Amino acid sequence: MELADVERLAVDFHRFANRYAPLFGVWAAQEHGERYLRGLLLGQAERRNAENLAERVGGPSARAVQRFLTEAPWPTERVIERLQTDVAALLEHPDGVWVVDETGFAKQGTKSAGVARQYSGTLGKVGNCQVGVFLGYRSERGQALVDGRLYLPERWTDDRERCRAAGIPDEVPFQTKPEIALAMLRAAHERGELQARWVTGDAVYGNNPAFRDGLDADGSWYVLEVPSSILVRPVRTDAPPPVVLKNGWRLRSDLGPVQSVAEVAAGLDPECWQLLTVAEGAQGPRVYQFAQQRVREVRGGAIKAEQELVFRRNPDGSELKHYLANTPRGIALLTLGRVASARWSIETGFEQAKGEVGLDEYEVRSWAGWHHHVTLALLANLFLLTIRQDWGGKSAPTDDPSGESGAGRAAATADLDPGRPAGLAHADPGQQRRRQTLAYQAAAT
Repeated sequence: MELADVERLAVDFHRFANRYAPLFGVWAAQEHGERYLRGLLLGQAERRNAENLAERVGGPSARAVQRFLTEAPWPTERVIERLQTDVAALLEHPDGVWVVDETGFAKQGTKSAGVARQYSGTLGKVGNCQVGVFLGYRSERGQALVDGRLYLPERWTDDRERCRAAGIPDEVPFQTKPEIALAMLRAAHERGELQARWVTGDAVYGNNPAFRDGLDADGSWYVLEVPSSILVRPVRTDAPPPVVLKNGWRLRSDLGPVQSVAEVAAGLDPECWQLLTVAEGAQGPRVYQFAQQRVREVRGGAIKAEQELVFRRNPDGSELKHYLANTPRGIALLTLGRVASARWSIETGFEQAKGEVGLDEYEVRSWAGWHHHVTLALLANLFLLTIRQDWGGKSAPTDDPSGESGAGRAAATADLDPGRPAGLAHADPGQQRRRQTLAYQAAAT
């Protein structure tokens, strides 16, 4: 890198850190916050735990860093609100999609908040781990993780003494993963900083009727993966109008028999399938076969409102997936297919956040500690996104991790190193931070 680039990177990092510093509270906590962010970005071979971060960036002791995570009272909600504001400036677009998913964090022992033997897609099996539910945002301009909350199994919320020992407030109830996802979506809508009409997620969320009904009530359009066993009645678009009997009953001829989603897929005419390109990947266009069928879900014996049933499979016909969409008639199949395929962007987000900013590299046991670390990791990830877009242009990165350019990452991490002459640790931001804190406090009064 040229010296001018190093200086530019230092200015960008300080501007970014100073924007969030007042949200951490007192000046000492603000300095811990900046150093923790730098440590997350600098982590290489060593795990990004408090001891390694303190040694890497200098300044506070490992104990001070740990206390900043576990004991400092700064609220994550205000940080997430500002993060979503900044993501909106970078990524918001009319085609934006909210993506919900969870990821696991392997853990030893039984005292870390929410730890249990439970299934983790990260592990690919049942194992001792914590599970976080995350909210992502995807548009043609890129993708980012914008919120995350810890999932508590019922065995935890049924044992309030155990919860208190891990710092979990008494008012935190048991929530399913879809309930947590819906709460994050509603919080984002209430903030109003980042906008998207679409929501997508895998079958953990699509197979939850309450989650789908909640999105429907909120006015969101969803394309959610569902299992093949869900029952529907196909809608015949060419059927004659219903016959009205003398007693007022209507004989409908526009609905087919009750079928599983798998049976509907098996009965599709081969000509219904269309080969569509949903995105550009590292290895070229991402192409799938899609088909659709208008249906009404059958749930508990009741016939629900019309929905779009969307099918996706590989060009060779393998790996069939099914999606329900609560969209009105007339939405293009390509649009539905692109929304459904946007779900994979959050997998990329998890890989990047774990590999580049240590989302899964923490040694905290408490409820507050987990949420503080995750929020700071999302901030560090956002800084890398700003560098990628600023240094690499405005084009959206591919959803394929193998195709993600490492230029922005390499440039950022190499010259955040305080051991280098131009390293950011040598610039004391104290004076600027105090001025900004006073201005922030004055604006809040």
